[in-house]
Amino acid sequence: MEMTLSRRRGVDVTVTAPPSKSITHRALVTATLAEGESRIIGSLRSGDTVRTRDGLAALGIITTDDGDDLLVRGCGGVLPLAGPAMVDAGDSGTSLRFLAGLATLSPWPVTLTGSLRMQERPVGPLGDAIAALGGRVAYEKTPGCPPVTVTGPVRGGAAAIRGDVSSQFISALLIASPCYAEGLDLSLTTPPVSASYLDLTAAVMGAFGVPVEEEGEDRFIVRPGLYGSRPYSVEGDWSSASYFFAIAAVCGGRVTVKNLDPASLQGDRLFLDALVRMGCRVRADGDAVVLESDGDLDGTAIDMASSPDTVQTLAAVAAFARGPTTITGIAHLRYKESDRIAAVVRVLRGLGGRVAVAEDALTITPAPLRGGVVDPANDHRTAMSAAVIGLGAGNVKILHAECVDKSFPGFWDTLQGAGLL
Repeated sequence: MEMTLSRRRGVDVTVTAPPSKSITHRALVTATLAEGESRIIGSLRSGDTVRTRDGLAALGIITTDDGDDLLVRGCGGVLPLAGPAMVDAGDSGTSLRFLAGLATLSPWPVTLTGSLRMQERPVGPLGDAIAALGGRVAYEKTPGCPPVTVTGPVRGGAAAIRGDVSSQFISALLIASPCYAEGLDLSLTTPPVSASYLDLTAAVMGAFGVPVEEEGEDRFIVRPGLYGSRPYSVEGDWSSASYFFAIAAVCGGRVTVKNLDPASLQGDRLFLDALVRMGCRVRADGDAVVLESDGDLDGTAIDMASSPDTVQTLAAVAAFARGPTTITGIAHLRYKESDRIAAVVRVLRGLGGRVAVAEDALTITPAPLRGGVVDPANDHRTAMSAAVIGLGAGNVKILHAECVDKSFPGFWDTLQGAGLL
């Protein structure tokens, strides 16, 4: 599927944010380990969350649709496996890592694999921590990368893990850890990237009855225990909302995004702080957030380590500012669905933009943008951020646009309904 974006000016639209992908994943996996049946209210249906559900099915966990909700029949911390299992996570890193955490509870080998890109994405820090906790880990091809076979059950106890590659390694262990005989005492050997996602994990675990004790920013303690089943409501996704805020910023006008919690723990709320620095005006109105812009944007400098999924969106906005923008805290973006630092460079330079790259920073210097063709290389965030550029500059064609289904299946329909396509 191809989508061509035309230049727009003076937008005035109202849209509804889809449910949070990050929270849906966490609620699904946590409910899996609870005693009894949980209802996940308003969960996201997307390519990634389907991968998690399929992986849970491979581990013997039953999930069923009930309207917009999901019913999860929990296993009480004991996976109902009668033999070895295979999980194909496709391109979903969250699915593979969280399901690897569940695999630490299985006395049977669980092999986790994925797409060719997934087989290049590191899981070594997670594997090392699992081994330190008493599990067995074997890599089928490349050391430290999927396919990886995990065999438990681990005993738990103390372990150390790097925090600078992916916070999902930490979250995977935290979610599984109440089911370990010795619980978990996890120390970080490097500062965590995307630390806000650890706050989300702790919040979901707490909602299901298991607290996470934090000592500073580098030690997490979870006592042995059981999750309780419950109804759990999934809030709107700030990452998905960012594209609409960005559209108003570059095109000028106003956008209202409903189904957002202004007090959310989601780190991508920081994206609005960046837009305010650049000259936009933001206000909350109940469960809606309104952004207004006159289209005149100033460059800024901001650390986006806690908001990784909106870095490409901010880079798209920065291309329309009156001065340079420097985005730091981004080195770990090289390990996402694609190398997202390389993707920003490729897309912006291909459309006439100017980008300079350092180890942990991008600097975008505005330059006249022209139309062109963008191949997102199967990365949903590359495609959606390119749509922002298309609406700001005009005549941008996005190839393989269906890749947005990974996180936001209704993205193009929402643009069309808002009169932007």
